[in-house]
Amino acid sequence: MQVFEGLKGLAKGFRTTFIHLFRRPVTEQYPEFKRKLPERTRARIILTRDPDGDERCVACYLCSAVCPVSCISMQSAERGDGRRYPRWFRINFARCIFCGLCEEACPTLAIQLTPDFETCQYDILTLVAEKENLQVNHGGKNKEYNFYRYAGVKVLGDKGTHIKEDPPIDLKSNLP
Repeated sequence: MQVFEGLKGLAKGFRTTFIHLFRRPVTEQYPEFKRKLPERTRARIILTRDPDGDERCVACYLCSAVCPVSCISMQSAERGDGRRYPRWFRINFARCIFCGLCEEACPTLAIQLTPDFETCQYDILTLVAEKENLQVNHGGKNKEYNFYRYAGVKVLGDKGTHIKEDPPIDLKSNLP
């Protein structure tokens, strides 16, 4: 009985192969006709800016730490007002596997992946992108988010006065 089931499954596979053997191939003329990609396609990496025009990246090194192929490198620096930024930021697209882990790890939403997948080059050294090549003048998918309005700088004022922060709770008032 098991032999009969096995042969039946094998015959189904051969039937599918035989049907596709005589179909006409479908050829898409790629450069002239480009397929519409899904909105969440992960391809080229960009560095976005916050609504104030400053770069969002705070050089926390989380993206380079989470990258499975170690294609992201940077060096941090600090401005006079205490805000951190990457002095230089580099991604080697020849090594990048476009997994999206860097985008997930970024606390400031600075790194975002776009659907632009046409990055082929003849010279492999041109696939190393510097900060100037990655920086865009918009907020990407999250246009209104500004990390430094909520975190990242020293708190000015009393507790409970920051944006969307509740006043502190008196723990002794919660006692029975």
